[in-house]
Formats: sequence, structure tokens, C-alpha cells
Amino acid sequence: MNRPVKTLEISKPEFRTEYPGLDEISEKLDSLHIKNAVDVLNWKRFDYKPDVKFSIAYTGHEILLKYYVTEQWFKAEKTETNQEVYEDSCVEFFDSPADDGIYYNFELNGIGTCLMASGTGRDNRNRIDPWIISGIRRTSSAGGKSISERSGEFSWTITMAIPLTVFVHHNVKELKGRIFRANFYKCGDRLSVPHYVTWNPVGTEKPDFHRPEFFGLLKFI
Repeated sequence: MNRPVKTLEISKPEFRTEYPGLDEISEKLDSLHIKNAVDVLNWKRFDYKPDVKFSIAYTGHEILLKYYVTEQWFKAEKTETNQEVYEDSCVEFFDSPADDGIYYNFELNGIGTCLMASGTGRDNRNRIDPWIISGIRRTSSAGGKSISERSGEFSWTITMAIPLTVFVHHNVKELKGRIFRANFYKCGDRLSVPHYVTWNPVGTEKPDFHRPEFFGLLKFI
């Protein structure tokens, strides 16, 4: 059976400055009117599906990404870099810039706390230095303070600008013309109702985001 492979063409919009502020980035991503759905339920046991979409673009220095989320259970308790944010309401971006087997996982909870690591598989991960992670600019509509679990429909967004310098195992200087392999996720391992939703389908028996063989393609045009 052929595995489905989604492909996104990612544009480079114009900004007023070389390093636009996050508010301008957020508005620009809104204006693209291209919202990609993270809506694939791969595992029958986990059938709750929040409403999750994202917009993505790039500049000469950063990948720009904004998630739009509406969910029934929300939690953002982790406040320290590289804590287990996937236990909270969490959006994730996994990508591989080259064909050497190394991929990066960017995981952010609803208040922007980030876990980032690199390696060739789930059991071969090295967490990135927090100082490097601090270069990822981000802002969330949910604020920046710890939030205990709440139930009832809650909508939030998070905007981030990922500098090319965080790809510490690769010399990524220019994105135009490059192809990354990637997937986008939404999860909440320790919510009252856990969920695991993906952009490109993942063909495993149990939830597992660390499966680069199921990544889709990002084409920077």
C-alpha cells in the first residue's frame, strides 16, 4: 500500500523589515488565508479531535508558523524549557532538513513553553541547549503564565518564528528551493481526555509521532 504523502508549498511573503515583529508575523500569516488542517485521527482508542489548523511561511532567516486551536480541555502547566510539554495542550512541528536521518522536534504548550530535541528516532534524542531554544520567538494568546486544566470550549493561537540557526546539525542558510520532510501534530497526553492528531497520516498501531517515514513534504518556493 502506498503511504499518503501530503505536500505544502511554502511562500516567502514581503515584510517591512528583515526581522519583522511577532505581531506583524501573526497578521501576515492570518492574511495568507491558507489554513492547513491537523485533523487525521490515526488511532481508534483516541477519537477526540480538537479543531486545529496552521499557517506557515518563511523569511530569509526564519520559518514562521502559527497554530489556531479550539479544544474542550486546555492545560498549560509546564513553564521551563525542555519540560514535558506534550503532557499539556501541545502543538508540535517535526522536520528533517536533509536525507541523513536526523530530524528535529519542536513541541510547544499553550503558553509557549518549548521542548526541542534532535536525533534519528524516538530512542535517539538529544535535547537542544535552552540558550539556543531561547532564540525561537513566540507569543501565545493564552499568555505566559501556568494554567491548570480547564474544561469547556477554549480557543487559542500561538505564533512562532524559528531561526535557521536552531538546526544545529545542518548548515541551513537559505530556504528557497529546499525541500524538508515534516509533520505537524496536536496532542495532550495528560489531559482528562488525551488526544493525538496529525497533519500527515501515521500508520502505527499506537500513537507515535517519532516516525519520520510518515512525514509529508514542505517545498519552500
